[in-house]
Amino acid sequence: MVEARLRAKGPFSLRLTTWTDSWQADLPGGEWASARQLSDGAVLLRASSERAVEDARFVLALDDDTSEFHRRFPRDPLLGHSVRTLRGMRTRRTATVAHSALRAVCGQLIQSRRAREIERAVIRRCGAPAPTSKSLARLSPAALCACGLAPGRAATLARLVRTIDLERLRGTSGDGAVWRLRRERGIGPWSVGVIALAGLGRYDHGLVGDLALVKLQAALTGRWPEQHETAELLAAYGEWQGLASVFLLAGFKRGLIPGANPDRARLARASAYRAA
Repeated sequence: MVEARLRAKGPFSLRLTTWTDSWQADLPGGEWASARQLSDGAVLLRASSERAVEDARFVLALDDDTSEFHRRFPRDPLLGHSVRTLRGMRTRRTATVAHSALRAVCGQLIQSRRAREIERAVIRRCGAPAPTSKSLARLSPAALCACGLAPGRAATLARLVRTIDLERLRGTSGDGAVWRLRRERGIGPWSVGVIALAGLGRYDHGLVGDLALVKLQAALTGRWPEQHETAELLAAYGEWQGLASVFLLAGFKRGLIPGANPDRARLARASAYRAA
């Protein structure tokens, strides 16, 4: 076992990032890691190997300095209260890019609870707690459908893990990785945002079209917006729009977005359905 005492770059809260005071995870290759945050802010990592320590550093985003985000947006009219209240929260990442692709495909246009159920079912079917392209590629589209994926999404996931070296995308500089994903049939802006945030460790691509962001806009305006309008909402945050997505979603859930009335969103949605 390897033990490391680390200090994150910039504000960091293990509790806000992982929703627990004591994090542990299975990692690729049978590796494992656990972490807890000490009273002085340092993070104590225990892991099966040095490689597992490095994987855990990525999953917890310990090496990403988010100080600029917290400097720029604490007084933002929409995001400011969330930035101040949830200081130190970061994206919950996946150990492999393949796992983020699985999460993205499972979450397309369905409720988050159902998406998580399907994701867990696929992981169990893989027989590996940290899914890789290799373990996912062993599952046929029919096997993926048996886990709850719709046929089109099952075909998309099977094609992704069999035709793209997903893990290599993590080391691709510039927009090459994002453009490669956008070329894939069945992978839209929201899915690209999920993979960029959770799998590639990037903050410059937001969760465009996320249903919760659509609800947030409706709660602010009283009108049910088109999914593409969330791109305009996130564009204001520039290279931080991915992390802004995370804070907006968490802030909306906690009632931290000024003027966002959930009842207004429900009425707007009902009105949109009647008009359809």
